[in-house]
Amino acid sequence: MTVSDSWDMPLRTKLLARALSRSRGADRMQTYDEIARSRAWFAPARIPFTWVTGPVPRSVAIAGTGFRARDGHEVAVRTYRPRDAAGEVLPAVLWFHGGGWVLGNTRGYDPICAWIADRARVAVLNVDYRLAPEHRAPQAAHDCVDAARWAASEASGPDLRHTGLGLAGDSAGGNLAAVAAQVLLADGGADIAYEALLYPAVDATMSSPSVTEHAQAPILTRGDMDMFLAHYLGDGDDALDPVHPLVSPLHATDLSGLPPTLVQTADLDPLRDEGAAYAARLQAAGVEARHTNYPRVPHGFMSFPGATRVGAAARTELVDWVSRHARPGRVG
Repeated sequence: MTVSDSWDMPLRTKLLARALSRSRGADRMQTYDEIARSRAWFAPARIPFTWVTGPVPRSVAIAGTGFRARDGHEVAVRTYRPRDAAGEVLPAVLWFHGGGWVLGNTRGYDPICAWIADRARVAVLNVDYRLAPEHRAPQAAHDCVDAARWAASEASGPDLRHTGLGLAGDSAGGNLAAVAAQVLLADGGADIAYEALLYPAVDATMSSPSVTEHAQAPILTRGDMDMFLAHYLGDGDDALDPVHPLVSPLHATDLSGLPPTLVQTADLDPLRDEGAAYAARLQAAGVEARHTNYPRVPHGFMSFPGATRVGAAARTELVDWVSRHARPGRVG
C-alpha cells in the first residue's frame, strides 16, 4: 500500500499515513506470527507519540477487571475512571476496539478511552473480545453482547450504574457496537441508552461506492478489508453469510427501537458510505441518529487526532454525545 501525493490531506496527515503504510498491510498479515506481532504493538504514552495520539489524562485511573462469557471463557476488561470519583456510581460506556476483528488491543486505546472518561465523567469499559482467525464470527459479537449483559448486572460492581449503558467503538468495534445493540434490543439483558459508532464497518458485502472509490486509500485498503473478512468469516459450511446481521448490521430487517446513535465517518475511507447508509436507515426507522462526515481524513483518524485538523472537533462531538446521553441534561 502506498500513499499518493494526490490524496487531499494535510501534510502531517499524509506523512503519518505514509509511515503507517510501511509498517502494515494485507500482505504482512498472512501468518499467525505476523498477526501476533501487530496485535502486541501500541503507541507508548510519551512524547513524541502523544503529540499524535493525544495524551492519557493523569486524572484518570486505569485498572483491569473481567467477566465470564457464555462459554466460560474469561474476557478481560480494561477500565477507566476519573480519579476523583472514588465511591461514586458512574454511568458506564462499553468500548470495542478496532482492528478488523483480527488486530488491535485494549491498551492501544488508552488515549481515547481515558479522554472520554475524563471529559464525560463516565466509566469506560474497554472489552478485550476474542479475535480472528483463532475465533471466527460471531465469537467477537457474542463476547460484546455478554460484556454488556455483565455491565448491566451487579457482577460488574457497585461503582457502575447498571442501566443507561452506552456502546461505542471504531471500525470493527463500531460494527460490534451496532450488532450488540441490535441483539440486546431483540433478546434483552441490558438497557442501552445510546451508541457512538466511529467509521463503522456495517456491511460485509463491501458493495458501497466508497469501497471502490477509496480501494487504495491510506490506512485501510480494499485488500485489507478482504483479508480481515477472510479471517473473520472463515470458509466452509460454518462460515457466516456476509449479509447476516451478526456481521452486517446494515442488513438487519428492522432498525426501529434502537437507541440514539452517533455515526462519525471519514471522507477518505472505504467505509464512508456504509456508515452514512446506516445512519440514514436509522433515521428512516425513527431512531435519533446523527451523522457527521469529516473531510480530508482517512480511516482511523480518531486514533491520531494530533496529525489531523479535525481530530479535536470529532473527539469533542463524541464526548458531547456521550455526556448528553449518559448524563441527561449535562453537556460535556
